[in-house]
Amino acid sequence: QNEKELQDVVKQQEEKMFQLIDKSGEVTRLKAEVSQLKRSLQRAETEARVLWEEMRGKEHQVDTAYVQERVMLRREVDKLRLLLLEKKDENLQLTDKY
Repeated sequence: QNEKELQDVVKQQEEKMFQLIDKSGEVTRLKAEVSQLKRSLQRAETEARVLWEEMRGKEHQVDTAYVQERVMLRREVDKLRLLLLEKKDENLQLTDKY
């Protein structure tokens, strides 16, 4: 009977472990989704900021090529900042791990 109880306990532990693995995968997926949403928000904010800056000083004269270039450059700067932050986070995780 002790063997049966032990098997039941092992089976319960395995089930709990699989549930944790499933939850871990879901957390990873949700983190990726949050990251993507943050990037999209940042992109929209960047575009709005550049357009606002351009529109502030001008009433009807807007050089769209210039505005598009500014938006692209600002996006690139924001993207590089985000990559830097991600690398810093990775380094922190590695130092915490070891």
